[in-house]
Amino acid sequence: MARRVRLIVLTALLAALGFAFAPAAFSQAGPVAGENELQIWTGGGHGINGSQSGDGIWNLGLRFGLILAKPHGPGFLRGQLEYALEVVPAFVVVQKTNTAYGAGVNPFAFKWMMNPRGSVMPYFEIGGGTLFTNTNVPEKTSQINFTSGGALGLHFVRSKFTISPEVRFMHISNAGLSNPNPGINTIQFRIGFGRFGQK
Repeated sequence: MARRVRLIVLTALLAALGFAFAPAAFSQAGPVAGENELQIWTGGGHGINGSQSGDGIWNLGLRFGLILAKPHGPGFLRGQLEYALEVVPAFVVVQKTNTAYGAGVNPFAFKWMMNPRGSVMPYFEIGGGTLFTNTNVPEKTSQINFTSGGALGLHFVRSKFTISPEVRFMHISNAGLSNPNPGINTIQFRIGFGRFGQK
């Protein structure tokens, strides 16, 4: 199952990158202060260390972001800050003895979007939220967990929409709600399809 999730995510990422570089009219302007970002995304990956290193992850979510300020900052870091809220209606954790199905909400994400380089806008992000599952994640711990992490990605800004591949680190832990609390550290690949526009 974990291998299948990785294959699906990799295929989607390659297709999106090919689509992003296809001939089309690109928008040379990035988002402006007061605009919002609407996006649907999916991603997957697996645990990277400890007892949960074999766990597979897949999730699907919706994002609403708000551009908070005009571009500012020094040199290549010059850019703008976005605050975002994400709803995650599908979250799957493939564990050694079972598969957990759940949903979550990420009430805060802060993204720094650097000035566009042509039609490409690099960004990095930090954020976190909660995860509710039908069985314990990790096994023998809790059905309520918290997520935190960060991401590095690219917005390919087209005339009416964006394609956004990224690499994301996510930590899943119950923050001491139960003992033991081994947590899961994951590396995920995510692809988003969205647009920037007015409220």
